[in-house]
Amino acid sequence: MLTEAMLRSARLGALVLAAMGLMTVQSCSPPASTDVTNIGGVMPDLRFAMTRANDDRPVGARDYLGKIVILYFGYTHCPDECPATLANLASALRPLGAREHAIKVLFATVDPRRDSLSALKSYVSAFAPEIDGLRGSDDAIAALARRYRVLYAQSPASNGGGYAVMHSDSVFVFDAQGHARFVATSTRDTAAITAILRRLEIHGPSGS
Repeated sequence: MLTEAMLRSARLGALVLAAMGLMTVQSCSPPASTDVTNIGGVMPDLRFAMTRANDDRPVGARDYLGKIVILYFGYTHCPDECPATLANLASALRPLGAREHAIKVLFATVDPRRDSLSALKSYVSAFAPEIDGLRGSDDAIAALARRYRVLYAQSPASNGGGYAVMHSDSVFVFDAQGHARFVATSTRDTAAITAILRRLEIHGPSGS
């Protein structure tokens, strides 16, 4: 079972990796925020093969080339963190106006047993049209989570019925070429997220 200590460890690991990125990548720095760090050159490029719930199509990273991508892992039965994060991301997109359509949020479910494609489509559409729900096999989800060092695990529900899924809450931002650029351990500062997206639009993949 994934414990709170393990989740704290995962967050710390992400921050350590991000600090390494700050030492090697100087361009297109994020706004000053303890929740957002530069992972350019540290984490791998975006890569996955899943089904997009919005239109039931198999998709991969190539389908999103040319768009800034935000990747977040969660599940539709999540009681608090997932809806709050998606709502924050939707708020961060709003100030961008028409440019928000050049950005996609990928919500990858870690609970495919309960998250059918129709349920996932209905869930993400409640937040913003720029959010795509992704559903894959257990192996596909595990591979994507391992790629970005995201932890998740099922645990019995406190009321004895069903189960809950504990998961890391990191949000990854990729540039239009699919390169990992930033990780946010919190999305409460929506202005900081908006600023990152604006900077990626201005500077592009090279950050120059």
